[in-house]
Amino acid sequence: MTTPPLIFDRRLHAGRLRRAAQGFDGADFLKRRAADDLVARLEAINRRFPLAVDLGARTGAFGRALAAGDAVQKIDHLIETDLSAAMLSRPPAARLVVDEERLPFAEAGFDLVVSSLALHWVNDLVGALIQIRRALKPDGLMITAVLGGATLTELRRSLLTAEAEIRGGAGPRVSPFVDAADGADLLRRAGFALPVVDTDTVTVRYDHPMKLLADLRAMGETGALIDRPSLPLTKGLLARTCEIYIQNFAAPDGRVPATFEIITLTGWAPHPDQQKPLRPGSAKARLADALGVVERKAGEKSGR
Repeated sequence: MTTPPLIFDRRLHAGRLRRAAQGFDGADFLKRRAADDLVARLEAINRRFPLAVDLGARTGAFGRALAAGDAVQKIDHLIETDLSAAMLSRPPAARLVVDEERLPFAEAGFDLVVSSLALHWVNDLVGALIQIRRALKPDGLMITAVLGGATLTELRRSLLTAEAEIRGGAGPRVSPFVDAADGADLLRRAGFALPVVDTDTVTVRYDHPMKLLADLRAMGETGALIDRPSLPLTKGLLARTCEIYIQNFAAPDGRVPATFEIITLTGWAPHPDQQKPLRPGSAKARLADALGVVERKAGEKSGR
């Protein structure tokens, strides 16, 4: 097996989270949206999950959303983890510093694993999903939300154009994200059953691009690429980036959009009693009969 390439500097990312921890709740609107969605999904599932873990909990958005709804009755014990100890500095009780790339949990220990907007920072997403699947009991559930490929397209294009214009070339400064079209394949490769992939595109409007950058810093979501450009983002480069951003994307009222794509991956640890798709050719009724039409062989022309 080949070793997955290292894309992210996890130590640098942990430092970004530590820096953001104190003011994180002032810019956690995406985290809260994703957490609310995870809780809504749990409310629609008619079963209990005695032991659950929230990976990348940050300051506890999922736990707060859970406590505010009916789904709180479905979970007896919730463990919150994060890569940054600073994010876990406040109660409640069960909070652990955990690297999502190296889960310390025993096999088949959890009934439920959730994660909202944290796993897009792991270098090997399939490997992380495999570890999650192993940590689940048979027929245990995983629901995780990650940022998708459409995220920050406006900022990415503006940065590339500005740097190419000023320096004659441009390097990657915005993280690569998961493509929604690959979501089901990621779940299958990780060994999950009954995979489901959903997308939620969120457009946030700002008075100025610099306010977007301030929010990204407050979220701990600024770049942590290993192969990042050696030349820093200067004031001149940032100013030109903002000019291009406004020129290309500003609305008539002068405000600029920032796109965030949230991809939710849902899968179950395999269990013999789970539903399985029918084998090809095993259907007991014909589609043509159900539709009330005449079935024709391939290549046969239909009459008028």
